[in-house]
Amino acid sequence: MRSSNPVFSRRGFSRDNGHAGFNTAPQAGGAAVGTQGNPYAQQGGNPYATNPYAQQDVQHGVPPQAPARTGAMTMDDVVMRSAMTLGTVVVGAVLAWALLPVSPTSYGLAIGAALIAFVLAMVQSFKRKASPALILTYAAFEGVFLGVLSEMFNTQWSGAPFQAVLGTMAVSGATLLVYKAGWIRVTARYARIGMTIAIAFILVMAVNLLLVVFGLAPDGGLRSMGPLGAVVGILAILLGAFFLTLDFKQIQDGIAYGAPREEAWLAAFGLTMTLVWIYVEMLRLVAIFSGDD
Repeated sequence: MRSSNPVFSRRGFSRDNGHAGFNTAPQAGGAAVGTQGNPYAQQGGNPYATNPYAQQDVQHGVPPQAPARTGAMTMDDVVMRSAMTLGTVVVGAVLAWALLPVSPTSYGLAIGAALIAFVLAMVQSFKRKASPALILTYAAFEGVFLGVLSEMFNTQWSGAPFQAVLGTMAVSGATLLVYKAGWIRVTARYARIGMTIAIAFILVMAVNLLLVVFGLAPDGGLRSMGPLGAVVGILAILLGAFFLTLDFKQIQDGIAYGAPREEAWLAAFGLTMTLVWIYVEMLRLVAIFSGDD
């Protein structure tokens, strides 16, 4: 099953006929998401071929551990690339906040930056290999958009961006905690249900946007700043948490399967898009609960 971010389609760690997909280790009972087995085995031979316990581990839903080899992705690689990508977003946001005053011109620049970031993300999503320059450029334009958006919200709801950052950190930390504790298992059924809900959500939001544009949904329709908008916002944040679990699983399996080091950029790319999604939704939610104060 192909993985998809709530905002942009993106590539995962597995590759099948030139297309990326969401790949996990086989689960208990033989269920798996995406390509079964090690997608990198052909690059350097199957490291589990001589391991008499590999099949036993697979049957119990435990990803087989790849022997250490030069050039393989590590958690340090993922952390470092993610810090660089998210750091670029933050720098872009701070500069936009400081240099672009709240005005119609700034709003236009923010929309332009968001469109450019979208195009760059789509280009990276369909590339066979990660492009660090492309990913960091995407992060810079995304940062400009977030900086203007955050300043706009802060002007009307003082402190909203700071609260949204704290909320994003809380959601991310809680999701990582429950994932590491094993309370959430990323199985084929889990992914199918979550993806179905996410696709339905995106389609409904697209229809709602069209209704708003044509004046058929006053006050934003489902994305209003009232109770209905709050419910939709909470659902959007839960979907963001769902995609974080897919990101965590991809990273875990990429390391276990000995993914090439450059795949860490894809991990950073996916995490950045998911966190941006959660932050934007958290920003709206904070504004809704803050009212007109």
